[in-house]
Amino acid sequence: MFDVIITGGTVVDGTERKGFAADVGIVGDRIEYIGDLSDTNTRRVIDAQGFTVAPGFIDTHTHSEGDLLVNPQHACGLRQGITTEFLGIDGMSYAPLSHENYLTYRYWLKGLLGEPPTDVDMSSVTAFRANYHKKVAINTVYLVPNGTVRLETAGFRDVPLAGPLMSNYKRLVREGMEQGAVGFTTGSSYYPGPWTSTEELIEICELVRDLGGVYMAEPRRANPERAHEGGGVLEALEIARRSGVKLHLAHFRTDPKTAGQVQLLMADVDKAKAQGVDVTLDIYPYPSGSTIPVSFFPSWAQDGGPEEIIQHLKNAASRAKIIEYLETEFYYLRSLDEIVFSYVPGNTRLEGLSLPDYAKELGISLGDALCRIMLEQDLNVGYTMPPPTSYGLWRQVSQDAMELLARDDYMVCSDITPAGSMPHPRSYGAFPRFLGRLRRTFHTLSLEAIIHRMTDRPAQRFSLAKRGRIEKGFFADITIFDANKVIDTATYDDPKQYPIGIHYVLVNGEVALDNERLTGVMAGQAVP
Repeated sequence: MFDVIITGGTVVDGTERKGFAADVGIVGDRIEYIGDLSDTNTRRVIDAQGFTVAPGFIDTHTHSEGDLLVNPQHACGLRQGITTEFLGIDGMSYAPLSHENYLTYRYWLKGLLGEPPTDVDMSSVTAFRANYHKKVAINTVYLVPNGTVRLETAGFRDVPLAGPLMSNYKRLVREGMEQGAVGFTTGSSYYPGPWTSTEELIEICELVRDLGGVYMAEPRRANPERAHEGGGVLEALEIARRSGVKLHLAHFRTDPKTAGQVQLLMADVDKAKAQGVDVTLDIYPYPSGSTIPVSFFPSWAQDGGPEEIIQHLKNAASRAKIIEYLETEFYYLRSLDEIVFSYVPGNTRLEGLSLPDYAKELGISLGDALCRIMLEQDLNVGYTMPPPTSYGLWRQVSQDAMELLARDDYMVCSDITPAGSMPHPRSYGAFPRFLGRLRRTFHTLSLEAIIHRMTDRPAQRFSLAKRGRIEKGFFADITIFDANKVIDTATYDDPKQYPIGIHYVLVNGEVALDNERLTGVMAGQAVP
């Protein structure tokens, strides 16, 4: 007796093997049989006639940990066909942290991760995983974040990781990976992480290597003076070269300024790979990103944590120094003109308004306007960068994304940032945009190839046991969709729109999306 039989569909098993007609039989949380199951007893039949039956999609880069604690159904991910999401990305998350440090980092991160409950246990990776295991709709995977461990080890302070501090830091990394984390992450400018030097990261990554984990790096922007070659991808590659750790580069892509320059973008990566460095990468299919303005503030203003930042913003002299930094030194790294507020829970009227428009309303400079809103909102602000005004550049970035995804080292991510009424459209449309719109527009990858990059490839890279394939004995994480009609509908001006063409999603054998209807089932497991 089967619990579920999926009948009549075309199975694309995740391995790049050509799709084939077969039924899929599920018992409990596992795939039990693939073949002809006509006239077989079962509790539930899903008619997949005309649809593709694929492994559930694995998203290697999200910021869902806060939202999942208040919206465990997680429709924005589940309805994309995602059954497994990675957390702890970009060197920032909630574990392992004492309760006091959890509240501190929750404060600093709230513009990105929202405001989860204050009373959850985040004291260890084990505790973190327990907050999600069979309590949310999707599977979760955790990587130990650099900034989080720094906070627990050294406080929100710019101090070297030396002697006992480094020993304690490495103990927490070891314990986290022994408790189920699959690797270690760093971010571009998310404090207190950027106070870690290249040399310190090499020592930490030697431990990650010994424990069999993957080092996932969002290339550094902040504190370039303490990084090899000023940070960026060259620092990440140097860390991997000298430590021997497996490296994964986060959302590495062209943008409107580098559109069409794929070969140049990948030159350093390909050179390092030729020298034996083990590198993989992921990508989302959009020409702009999204983050939190609190990460823009200079290093000296971050020292002491979020409450100290507030005091600097209240102090006229400190605030003037921050404004000068934002409008001069920082402006060369990232344009303040490109800020569109996505999350301002204390003044939702501003969500969707640009910083230049807000500054014009107030009759003040961009830096002053940003400082004002950050103080008024107690740092609780998120933003999205708009797409380019040139449709030609946007199309080229999309074509570049498909060219990169065609490589043998890329996989798909969403970089979900769901907070606010105007989140980045990637939070609702990343996977179906690749799977439908861009696949059919550019014809760069077959359906089988693109599904491989969403399933088996990330499962293999991050050692997710029995995930990522339609195969006997594997967990029954399955996405069923119409390959001819699947498409994203989320846009920059109307982002909270679900995709079309994804009809059923099973998580560990339980139907979480039933004919495009959320069932409320919380079958997600903390994996691997």
